[in-house]
Amino acid sequence: MKRIAIIGPVFLMIISAAAVGFGFQLLLIPEKLLSSGVSGVAMVIGYLSGWNIGWLYFALNVPILLWGYRILGKRFIGLSILTVIFTALFLQIVPEIKLTDDRLLASVFGGVLVGLGSSVALRYGGSSGGFDIIASIISRYRDIPIGLFTVLLNTLVVAALGFLENDWNAALYSMLSIYLTGKVIDAVHTPHHKLTAFIVTNHTQELTSRLLKLPRGVTIIKTRGAFTSEERDMLMTVATRYELAELRKMITEVDSKAFVNVVQTIDVIGEFRRR
Repeated sequence: MKRIAIIGPVFLMIISAAAVGFGFQLLLIPEKLLSSGVSGVAMVIGYLSGWNIGWLYFALNVPILLWGYRILGKRFIGLSILTVIFTALFLQIVPEIKLTDDRLLASVFGGVLVGLGSSVALRYGGSSGGFDIIASIISRYRDIPIGLFTVLLNTLVVAALGFLENDWNAALYSMLSIYLTGKVIDAVHTPHHKLTAFIVTNHTQELTSRLLKLPRGVTIIKTRGAFTSEERDMLMTVATRYELAELRKMITEVDSKAFVNVVQTIDVIGEFRRR
């Protein structure tokens, strides 16, 4: 059963990597535009040096993934490593073809395609590596908004392209592409970096034990159904967007009939387990 359970996410990580690879090779790279995160850094270095962008992307992600391995969870980083490897391979396999001479079209559709690929990885328990992992790790030690931190890093990369290549048109079109990538991820996955899950279940002990190993704190609230008057436990836990796929999988495995409501969490005051 465990082998079957992992085949689906692995296949989806490969699909995610393919979407990102095609977006890079057919739309962004031919127009010398940037994507978000570490891939953007790899593109800037590649444009300036002529080095292979795919292998640069892989090399830059390796230390980040190793850093995140013990902090963000083995499953999340394992699937992220798989996505990064296959993205680098697709960047070697897919030929660089200029689909359009219009930079606006390239930035829009490139950003959307990369966003779709990245959101598939996030939704099913992985990521495409890069700045998301860096921001998530730092946020566990410092109370810095992840979204703001990621925007700042991406802005620095785009500004570097404008200054070093002296091509501010490319820099501005890259900002549009990065913005659209973020909007697609928000639409398909979730725009919220912290989430609160309310879980009504008959398997309190088993589910609580699994949640504490995530590790996440859990509050047990006694509830009574208005229609049936049946008393059940409701578990409340706060998690990050990167743990949502694992949380969903865990709840389904323990209690497929559990009622789950996941809501946006603006801020957490008090005890929130960061590490």
